[in-house]
Amino acid sequence: MDSPNRVAVRSSLIDSIKACTLAGAQIPKEELRRRISMPDYLRLAMRKAIESKDIDAALSCYNDAAEEDAPEAPLVVFINSKSGGRYGPQLKQRLQDLMTQEQVLDISDVKPHEFVQYGLGCLEKFASLGDCCAKETREKLRVVVAGGDGSVGWVLGCLGELHKQKREPVPPTGIIPLGTGNDLSRTFGWGGSFPYNWKSAIKRTLDRAATGQIRRLDSWNIRLLMPAEEKVKVSYCLKRQPEEFSYDQELEAEVDLPEKRICYEGVFYNYFSIGMDARVAYGFHNLREEKPYLAQGPVSNKLIYSGYSCTQGWFFTPCISDPSLRGLNNILRIHIKRANCSEWEPISVPSSVRSIVALNLRNYAGGRHPWGNLKPEYMEKRGFVEARADDGLLEIFGLKQGWHASFVLVEIISAKHLAQAAAIRFEFRGGDWKEGFLQMDGEPWKQPISKNSTTVVEIKRVPLQSLMIDGQ
Repeated sequence: MDSPNRVAVRSSLIDSIKACTLAGAQIPKEELRRRISMPDYLRLAMRKAIESKDIDAALSCYNDAAEEDAPEAPLVVFINSKSGGRYGPQLKQRLQDLMTQEQVLDISDVKPHEFVQYGLGCLEKFASLGDCCAKETREKLRVVVAGGDGSVGWVLGCLGELHKQKREPVPPTGIIPLGTGNDLSRTFGWGGSFPYNWKSAIKRTLDRAATGQIRRLDSWNIRLLMPAEEKVKVSYCLKRQPEEFSYDQELEAEVDLPEKRICYEGVFYNYFSIGMDARVAYGFHNLREEKPYLAQGPVSNKLIYSGYSCTQGWFFTPCISDPSLRGLNNILRIHIKRANCSEWEPISVPSSVRSIVALNLRNYAGGRHPWGNLKPEYMEKRGFVEARADDGLLEIFGLKQGWHASFVLVEIISAKHLAQAAAIRFEFRGGDWKEGFLQMDGEPWKQPISKNSTTVVEIKRVPLQSLMIDGQ
């Protein structure tokens, strides 16, 4: 039987071979540049606004501007030049050559929220002054993210703020996959890996980003409520809320929350998980931070990750009496709301389950399908519907141990199906456990668990969906 590692490598190779076509070479460079590049004065104005963090600083570009037409399909690319191994810096240079330097933003230099606040704010300012070119450019603008799922989620989260600020339209997003798993990229037709013939393929990618149809993606708000005395270093995707932050009254009434508590809040797009898989991810994340030279690309990352999982008791439990290695039912209660239902319903946690995943996309862990292709009669019996990225539901499943997870990920068997839910509440109470491991979209953290107070994770769908460009 093939190992998950070998299957992952083979999958990446197949994706790359599929991308190796001459289609990119058939797109004239100058024609592409004309269609996606903004007029000089807009590009310079946006750069000046972002660099100075002041929209008014760009007004000199507006005053000096000649009347110009908006491009057919203006693009802005965010690139994580640290992703993609040695290709990151070369790709950045290639993108700047095909577009313009100002429209390619290195995510380590220009944060997505700065682009939203100052870059898009600059276009909106010019439009309010009667600049038809700026107005049309802002309305047509599309964004591409060259990076992994974490980078894509970061950009989507910042673009989502435009909804709250009533600054529509929100630009749709395309993807150039540079990460390890690239599940968002796979879901929306951009492939699972960076193609080997990337110099020609990148033209085809930009062309697809400019012309692709728009699809929708559910996003999920996550709220973590915990005792104030506990110290935790959570994922950067979660932001601490002020003390006067208002809590859900229904939650206050139904859960034994600590009197003094703190709250973190964030958004995820792919998955949230609890248990041993998050523990392995946490160890791998720390190893990569301490020894970055070990992780030089997707294949090496997967090899290290697989090796690391064997040292954490995921495959071999060294001491069955150790409480930290027992099932999640010792510390966890789950309640869900089903579709079109306002009541919370308890869901039992099987004693054998050591990881629980709430999955939004069909793809997981580098293109695997742990929910499986369920037969219609089974779905009818369980009350399930076909899983989609825009159905307003999360698929909740369990993994028992490493061998079970391996069979699930090579799609020999399906995961342990628990429920489909429109909202989820996880309640933790410590007992013999002093800590647990959580992760969202590949960002893990170690969560203290109190013996005397309940820690709550509540997940609800964000009302407005994210817009994605179809890469097919």
